[in-house]
Amino acid sequence: MFRKTSAVSGLAQTFPGVAVTPKTAEKKAPSFRPAGKSNLKIIPLGGLEEVGRNMTIFEYGHDIIIVDMGLQFPDEDMPGIDYIIPDVSYLKGKEKNILGVIITHGHYDHIGAIPHIMEKIGNPPIYMTELTRGIVMKRQEEFKDKSPLNIHTVKKIDRMRLGSFNIEFFHVNHTIPDAVGLSISTPVGTIIHTGDFKFDHSPISDAPADIAKIARLGSENILALMSDSTDSRTPGYSLSESRISKTLEEIFEHTEGRLIIATFSALISRIQSVVNAAEKYGRKLAVDGYSMKTNVEIARTLGYIQARKGTFIPIGKVNEYQDNKVAIICTGAQGESNAVLMRIVNGEHRFVKVHKDDTFVLSSSVIPGNERTVQAIMDTIYRKDAKVINYKMMDVHAGGHARQEDLKMMINLVRPKYLIPIHGNYFMLKLHGELGTSVGMDPKNILIGENGKVIEFDYRGNGKVTNEKVPTNHVMVDGLGVGDIGQVVLRDRQVLAKDGMFVITTIVDGKTNKIIGKPQVTSRGFIFVKENFDLVNATKKKVEEVITQKTTPNEPANWDYVKNNIREVVGQFLYAKTQRRPMVLPVIIEV
Repeated sequence: MFRKTSAVSGLAQTFPGVAVTPKTAEKKAPSFRPAGKSNLKIIPLGGLEEVGRNMTIFEYGHDIIIVDMGLQFPDEDMPGIDYIIPDVSYLKGKEKNILGVIITHGHYDHIGAIPHIMEKIGNPPIYMTELTRGIVMKRQEEFKDKSPLNIHTVKKIDRMRLGSFNIEFFHVNHTIPDAVGLSISTPVGTIIHTGDFKFDHSPISDAPADIAKIARLGSENILALMSDSTDSRTPGYSLSESRISKTLEEIFEHTEGRLIIATFSALISRIQSVVNAAEKYGRKLAVDGYSMKTNVEIARTLGYIQARKGTFIPIGKVNEYQDNKVAIICTGAQGESNAVLMRIVNGEHRFVKVHKDDTFVLSSSVIPGNERTVQAIMDTIYRKDAKVINYKMMDVHAGGHARQEDLKMMINLVRPKYLIPIHGNYFMLKLHGELGTSVGMDPKNILIGENGKVIEFDYRGNGKVTNEKVPTNHVMVDGLGVGDIGQVVLRDRQVLAKDGMFVITTIVDGKTNKIIGKPQVTSRGFIFVKENFDLVNATKKKVEEVITQKTTPNEPANWDYVKNNIREVVGQFLYAKTQRRPMVLPVIIEV
């Protein structure tokens, strides 16, 4: 019934950087290993209390498979952090049991942790569809010190066996082609994992979701449905990408000046819609932004973006065309400080300056927390007599996640015994659970999990969320550092960002312990020293008092003890005077 998945090896030449050979790709999957009457453990390491960091362990006996390996972008209270990846300490010592990693699609919240984690867990085989593979391989080029990935390319109709797990793929719609859901058959029952999905009956650069296959799987007595909850609060059905395509065509038709479209680089379908509109209305299209150019290159090479010869032009040539004959698609719709859109709006772009009749299309919804930044961009654009169109004005964005009616449809197609909402903040999971109840599911069979909480099914198919919890600490990536930024360092950064720093340097005689001269004060982000002489002089006196009280003339001093006292006394004094708590750093120099 099950056949071994073959791999596509041609991409190894197109995208160098990951060693994938036909011999490696054709390596046989591990043979079936009966585990007796073991319980099935489902362990989410991320994705159940946030949007992002998606990674789930399936463990039966000694067999382990993993679904997705994503990153999470930092919160506002995480200054300097690039992103967060899952904590895989639970898998330490179990590396030989990991039979494979399966990736549902090519977005960074599902693939972003691959370069950091795969070596730690023994570099097991990793399975993904063709476009996802292209994106993963391209990113892997940035991590040349890592071992080559053992990638197997699968198709959306494939089946395979990994130990105790029989896996069947099925096609779903998302904002990127080649997204798949999974049917994971185990000795205790079958689990359906949707990945990120929506139902789009007229998608762009993609086929509609394979509803017939999902319904067929649903007729096979499904034990549990693990379903995407990201848009569970939005009523109705998901908006089709074809509607966005029509809106973009209307904008292209009625816009006389340049069009500058900002969107996510991973929205391959949106990029295709822009290409179609540009070609229909005779505009050249320039692409800018590292991730945007990379994804367009990969998608064009693999045939997921179709464009006529000559449609794309280099960004440096946009000024060679009349404004009504050119369009630009770029990154930065969320107001990212280093993205192309921000540089254009602020007049810092090398080739593109804002023209009076430009129209900016922000083809994405605003991620919570970015509202103020995006509004500031819009204000700046209007100050330069250009125009803005966003998703609140016209249908220029469709999300990639199932809304409430789609979620109900998935439940009714699959007809599971248990519903396990995944991929979202906790309130999103709860709302999804309520949808399950509304279509007739037993509330007792709706399992609301948490990161690290083990969901367990016994051999009779009885499921529960257990009290067992595995580590799910935030592993923070900062530059080349992975996991070396802990809570103490992060708390220091938060203090510095909030109230600044106050450094007091004092020179003392190493023999007599007497202060030489006056303490020197340096302030960053707290006060302007030259305008606060009274406060600074009063602080210096406090330092002198502490050193005098805590040391004995001509006897060795415990300077660590003295500095701790200075930190405490000065901190309390500054708070009493300013109601702010800067980081106080005493420095004592013995001479």
